[in-house]
Amino acid sequence: MAPLYKDLINEFNWPKDLVLLEVMENDNEKELSRLTAVLEDAIENLGETEMRDAMVARAEYLCFIGNKDLCLEYFEEALKKSASVGLRLDIVFSIIRTGFFYMDHELITKNIKRATNLVEEGGDWDKKNRLKVYQGLYKMSIRDFSGAALLFLDTVSTFVAYEVLDYDTFMFYTALCSLLALDRVTLSNKLLKCPELVQASMKKPLIKDFMDSYYGCKYSTFFSNLEKVEQEIKYDRYLNAHYRYYVREMRVAAYNQLLESYSSVTLKSMASSFGVSEDFIDKELSRFISAGRLKCKVDKVAGIVATNNSASDTNFYQQILKHGDFLLNRVQKLSRLVDV
Repeated sequence: MAPLYKDLINEFNWPKDLVLLEVMENDNEKELSRLTAVLEDAIENLGETEMRDAMVARAEYLCFIGNKDLCLEYFEEALKKSASVGLRLDIVFSIIRTGFFYMDHELITKNIKRATNLVEEGGDWDKKNRLKVYQGLYKMSIRDFSGAALLFLDTVSTFVAYEVLDYDTFMFYTALCSLLALDRVTLSNKLLKCPELVQASMKKPLIKDFMDSYYGCKYSTFFSNLEKVEQEIKYDRYLNAHYRYYVREMRVAAYNQLLESYSSVTLKSMASSFGVSEDFIDKELSRFISAGRLKCKVDKVAGIVATNNSASDTNFYQQILKHGDFLLNRVQKLSRLVDV
């Protein structure tokens, strides 16, 4: 892993261990010589399949030791030698995983688009499901939690992308994205009643605890679980850049969920529900109200939070009118049929 070691030395300004570096370089050279010999033998004595496999093996080893540029070059060579859509997709998926390792957004987006085109040409069920996981993972890494949730939910019962992440982690990501993106009804139907979630929560109880506390309006427990989630995603390779945003948005979602149930609530009661001080909840609400994230007003003198549900009431009345017009049209059509 000499190339990766050199990159890390440069990035973190580590002291260079020359003895270790020499050992790694020698080991890398030996293995690359062996893989090159296998490739040359395949070119001279074997068929296209063996030659392609040897090319992929060499590219994968270069990826393993951290030689990004050369591994991508060899993957592209192997891609040209691959006739079937399935074989080409396997190589493109390897390139996307390389992009994930380096968080090379251009490489990832380019090859997700390439994989999408190949799937449309004739990718099988397995490849389509793998692609959805890769797409969801990338959307999550760029803070598109709604897009990620929809893609993840499509593959909960058909997950096969173990080469990029394990199933428990996949379910953890699915739960995180879904909580932020879905309404309560969809959340209940799509995820809370999902047997796969129950299975995953046996190994990672935080998944179900976090969802149950939010959905069950157990806000004090929810805040406690949110703190645990924060510590996990703070060091997650895909979510660490967004952990503050995620925690903030989940707090907003929880505040909105509580306030939607009341026309007014006391600061003391709200603080008690979340297990925090009145001063903390007052500062939180003021900050989110000024940012336009909460539709309510705080009366500090009276110690009351008054909600403003006029917008939701207007939408509700509009929906009633829309459905009323639709029903009236159906009745009129039915009356004409009866007259005939």
